[in-house]
Amino acid sequence: MGCQITNVIRFAWLEPGSRQVEQDRKLCYTASVESPEPIGGIVSMADSIRILHTGDLHIGMENYGRLDPATGLNGRVMDFLRRLSEVVDYALENEVDLFLFAGDAYKSRDPNSTYRREFARRIKRLADGGIPVVLLLGNHDLPAQERRASSVEAFRTLDVPNVLVASADQLHRLTTRRGEPIQVATVPYPIRQRLLAYEEHKDKTIAELDALVQDLMAENIRALAEQVDPALPAVLLGHFSVSEARYGSERTVMLGRDVVVLQSVLADPAWDYVALGHIHRHQELNRGQSPPIVYCGSLERIDFGEESEPKGFVIAEVQRGRAEWRFQPVRARRFLTIRADVREATDPLAALLETIAGQEVADAVVRLIVQARPEQEGLVRDADVRRALSDAYYVAGINIEVERAYRQRLGGESPEELTPTELLTRYLESKDTPRERIEMLVQYAQEILVDF
Repeated sequence: MGCQITNVIRFAWLEPGSRQVEQDRKLCYTASVESPEPIGGIVSMADSIRILHTGDLHIGMENYGRLDPATGLNGRVMDFLRRLSEVVDYALENEVDLFLFAGDAYKSRDPNSTYRREFARRIKRLADGGIPVVLLLGNHDLPAQERRASSVEAFRTLDVPNVLVASADQLHRLTTRRGEPIQVATVPYPIRQRLLAYEEHKDKTIAELDALVQDLMAENIRALAEQVDPALPAVLLGHFSVSEARYGSERTVMLGRDVVVLQSVLADPAWDYVALGHIHRHQELNRGQSPPIVYCGSLERIDFGEESEPKGFVIAEVQRGRAEWRFQPVRARRFLTIRADVREATDPLAALLETIAGQEVADAVVRLIVQARPEQEGLVRDADVRRALSDAYYVAGINIEVERAYRQRLGGESPEELTPTELLTRYLESKDTPRERIEMLVQYAQEILVDF
């Protein structure tokens, strides 16, 4: 079925350092008279709009990867791209009406041209298939300098049909693939420098500034809710942290101090569905009440902190006053921690190899943590252990834990199980560093680590 052109819809873009510029965009959709079919556990609602909600892709993460000879890219980068392809395939095969990407397409603010090309190829498949796409800016998409372009700015510059780059707090009226109107309010990651005038607030403490930014965020979101047409479905798409949310491994890749929005600000009847990105752990925050407040979660695991977390995206069926949703898992790379205690074994190596044999290591990123007595440490031969792990995709570490006095400084925690920022925090705490200075130094460390 051909592509029909809807009425011209006017969007207002707010560029950093410039006046508000209005730009006409034409969104096309594939005409259809069919109602959505039931999706898995969801009972499809008549006249509902089927939305795919995803985000936090972080293309460029190379942790635990090796070169993929077929592509010349790091194999872990290919994992992230395959997950995006999996999501795009699902959207096209299941006739999704609207595709919401909740920020953080790339790991860094300045991704290389290959990463940009591969992301663009997949987004273009959606656009060519008649599915409108909203690309929200996350903290990893924002330029380090205010007047520079974001990492996804090319879609807007080239005026790619069916793709909206959302860089401002704004309410957009869109037309879906099947020609249905919907309102999408976009709230990209908040930048303190744009919300606060330096001269006016330069003498405030960090805590005072955080509270002020939180208040401004709440005011902006409430103002968007007041603009909603109550006759049409309305979705809030945001990239920020929410109070009561459970964090995941995104703390290891966050840039700067985080802004937290109160959950009560989002639980507004103006919204039928609240689609969030930024926190990698999939979760719903409104306890089954309306509107659903949902973090889609990331599509791939970044580190062992996400080992047991399911990865996937969200399918939501939305109509005015009601929304039903479900989580759709993807084939994310498995992470596996194997723990073995050989302290009581007469043959520690044999005991360890038996433990490994009982695990599914094939194609997984594996780490091995072995508890041993000091005299056993040399009996666990590295070559034998690696041979037993040869089917693993990547061996992240073979750690022989022998009780030593220095480990007690970490409160009984193993240093191998802590992230770099957690290790830095523990070290600074052991030196009685003031809490505010610890927070500042950890922030600087995160900004350095994100580029490595």
